[in-house]
Amino acid sequence: MDFQKMMKQAQEMQFKLQEVQEKLHDIEIEADAGGGLVKVKMSCSGKILGLNIDDSLMVSDKETLEDLIVAAMNNANDTKEERIKSETAAMMEGLGLPEGMAGGGGLL
Repeated sequence: MDFQKMMKQAQEMQFKLQEVQEKLHDIEIEADAGGGLVKVKMSCSGKILGLNIDDSLMVSDKETLEDLIVAAMNNANDTKEERIKSETAAMMEGLGLPEGMAGGGGLL
């Protein structure tokens, strides 16, 4: 096996992973709960960028509002994870590597 070729591939992969991680900071996703009554905007790096609560919920009980906020944030996190997987899969495909290698292998 050609050691230099393997090292070059490893360096290219490391560069691509860094590139994907930087790109994820700029990608924003949105998710909601309660049929859109609570909306969360999040970056794919996990930073919450915004929260919108429909005015109609301001007369609701506190527990309902809290539940909807938690659900919207969890939905945003799930959406973020799916986007990370798709971005990683595209990067892996570009390198000619098996799709599951980055996500399942803990590379990101």
